[in-house]
Amino acid sequence: MRRTRTHIPYPKRRYRKIRVPEKVWNLSDSDENEKEVRYDLERTNDEESWWNQRSLTSLDLSSNTLTTISENIQNLVDLTVLNLQDNALTSLPAGIGALTKLTKFSVARNKLTELPESFFQLKELKHLNLSHNEFAEMNPNISDLIMLETLDVSFNSINALPGGVGFLVRLQQLTLSNNHLTELPNDIVNLRKLQKLDLAKNDLKKLPPVMGELRRLECFYVQHNDIDELPDFTGCEALKELHISNNYIKTLPGDFCENLPQLKVLDLRDNKIEKLPDEIALLASLTRLDLSNNTISSLPSCLSTLAHLVSLQVEGNPIRSIRRDIIQCGTQRILKTLRERDGTGKPDGGQKGVARAAASASTAVVKNSLFTESTFPDVYQMRKGRALIVCSKALVDIPEAVFLDALEACVYNVDISKNKLTAVPSGITHLSSLLTELNVSFNLLQTVPAFFSQFDKISYLNLSNNQMTDLPEVVGLLVTLRELNVISNQLKRIPDCVYELRGLEILLASGNQIEEIDATESGLGALKRLATLDLANNNIKHVPPVLGTLKNITTLELIGNSFRQPRHQILEKGTESIMSYLRDRIPQ
Repeated sequence: MRRTRTHIPYPKRRYRKIRVPEKVWNLSDSDENEKEVRYDLERTNDEESWWNQRSLTSLDLSSNTLTTISENIQNLVDLTVLNLQDNALTSLPAGIGALTKLTKFSVARNKLTELPESFFQLKELKHLNLSHNEFAEMNPNISDLIMLETLDVSFNSINALPGGVGFLVRLQQLTLSNNHLTELPNDIVNLRKLQKLDLAKNDLKKLPPVMGELRRLECFYVQHNDIDELPDFTGCEALKELHISNNYIKTLPGDFCENLPQLKVLDLRDNKIEKLPDEIALLASLTRLDLSNNTISSLPSCLSTLAHLVSLQVEGNPIRSIRRDIIQCGTQRILKTLRERDGTGKPDGGQKGVARAAASASTAVVKNSLFTESTFPDVYQMRKGRALIVCSKALVDIPEAVFLDALEACVYNVDISKNKLTAVPSGITHLSSLLTELNVSFNLLQTVPAFFSQFDKISYLNLSNNQMTDLPEVVGLLVTLRELNVISNQLKRIPDCVYELRGLEILLASGNQIEEIDATESGLGALKRLATLDLANNNIKHVPPVLGTLKNITTLELIGNSFRQPRHQILEKGTESIMSYLRDRIPQ
């Protein structure tokens, strides 16, 4: 049965005729002081101010309801950045092909159906945004833009990709979500530098069988399609996030789990999976596993061996091996129950239980092999994985020399979880220019030190299972942060500093004492990129309807709180039902 998709159209606007002053198109006279221009045609009539601009390199005409662009744009030969997004354009002038220095171009949120042939002469173009238009197909000449690094053609009506897309070998991000793609050309696997691929909300029935050729792929989004079988991901060893919810996947192959050592997020909710393989224990880096709304009747005990798993979602499955009240208590209680099962495999029993125990023991041997000679890994061991991993050693401190060795090994991932640290070791500051991922979960931390402000590249921070009652302002300075995990602390509210993290995509805060949700523009509403919000098992008494207006949220967890509305039946149906319920209760 075909799933229905909810499409929320942009509100219709009344357009009045807007004219770009002709003087704009003549600002190409050379001058040693290059200028950048942002012109709001709705708010100014001061055309004379344009005389003071010379050698224009950046022009922003966004959000002006323009219906045409003059052919004279070809005069702006020094332009490197051109922003025409959020207007009412139905076509682009052929003269745009003269802007041969252009490296960044956005024409998102217009009414384009095609691009002029001259557009594909822009050989220096690196960033192209064509999203939210009316393209029914992608011009095969797109393959001529060989310098492209990011390409966004989401929210169009594209049915197929031209085969030449495989020639865009420099492409790092490709966004094709919200189209009508039914298949992908096989040469898409030639995009060897691709790090992010978004195919969500299309009509795909299968994926290329050799996805493993995308060896640098880190984030793969393919939710809301019609896929019934996972392809071979062998070779995708850099993959960190796989979102394949709302499809028709029936099985999770064992070899799939064997080939993804860096996978942290696996979203399989709303599929047809009946059973998990024991090999799932090989996903040693997994932090979030969403299995909601499948047909799983039993969870394998080996899930409890995943040392970094902090979020396990299994609601909506007919699980009989674990009591419902335990499942409602959340991840840690479920994992504790699985750990308590003895070697006879209760309730699975027999040789399967013995096999699981053997597999777990084997995994533990491999994990601890780095520390046979010393408590800490040496430079060679750290350089091999670019990571410093010192877990479950009951450490109260870590010597500065360890971090100096990590610096020599160019480490960017530090995992010092499951120790007895009362403070983050100051020696970690030696890695401030390299650090992108930090895990200090399962320690005795009560706060975050001021030197965190030096971590100007960090994207993942795990502070879960500590003793924090608040977060200091310094956390708000981590502008590169994409995921923040504060599960199982003692927070009574979401700290104000979190709302300063404008690039945050994932916020995990279940198992605290949070009493209210601030979804206003100064609260969660300020986090425009937030896609995952986990507030399960807190003390929240009221869910504000305005939370339903946060358009980017794809995963919302609220179960285990004390509010009466939304009712439990709504929560069990998943994020889309919750958000729809909240939107319906916003006062008109």
